[in-house]
Amino acid sequence: MNTSPSKNSFTKFKFTNLPLPQQHKKAAEALRRYIDFPSDETLHSYLILAEWLDLSLPSDPSFSLLSDRYHWHLAQAGRCHQEHHFLIQKQDTISTAASLPIAIYLHQLRSAFNVGSIIRTTEAFRLGTLYFSSATPFTDNPKVQKASMGAWESVSCYQVTDLETLPRPWIALETVVNAPIVHEVVFPDSFTLLLGNEEYGLPDELLAQVDACIQIPLVGSKNSLNVASAYAIAAAAIAQQGRRPLLKLALPKKAEDLKGK
Repeated sequence: MNTSPSKNSFTKFKFTNLPLPQQHKKAAEALRRYIDFPSDETLHSYLILAEWLDLSLPSDPSFSLLSDRYHWHLAQAGRCHQEHHFLIQKQDTISTAASLPIAIYLHQLRSAFNVGSIIRTTEAFRLGTLYFSSATPFTDNPKVQKASMGAWESVSCYQVTDLETLPRPWIALETVVNAPIVHEVVFPDSFTLLLGNEEYGLPDELLAQVDACIQIPLVGSKNSLNVASAYAIAAAAIAQQGRRPLLKLALPKKAEDLKGK
């Protein structure tokens, strides 16, 4: 949706002869321009369309009112409420918190939306640096950028071909028999967290190389979570420790344990 400032190009006759969903789509675009670029001009552009729709807007509208009105227009237009349409960036503040010295490796992820969500979570916790396998959608992917809600510009991201360049220990977030539970692990001050493909996780040959596995305890019928959701849970636990005085990790390394599922 174009959000650059501009004047309405519609006459009342042309606007009111559009199908009603299209009228609401144009109104949503005009309101979004006002939210992103508040000025008398952008407000006037929206108010004209609102008047033609027999709507009004208070002289000093709150952010929540503008957000509700914007999404109401989208709903009337039959537009999907994808998260990148939300206005939460308007309440963001610039953080000066340093990132933790942690590497997060994304192995063969397929979904650009999962990748964008992982980037956003990494920025929110200032967790560390992201490393991408060659098949994982990178930050030049428009879907990654949208799903990250702009966070891709604030997180260090690199494509990597040699995993040996990533810091040890390597800790895999996987569904592995007898793996320690993420909330009970004491993490080291620096390590690499490995995340696997949405369908089959990390391959056995890579699991055989890691120093430890951690898991999220699940009691439902499903034995796994979406990779971005699982990462968010692990990221919260890691960040909680990382923002306190750092402790040393003692995790067992047994190849036969790490490979069992």
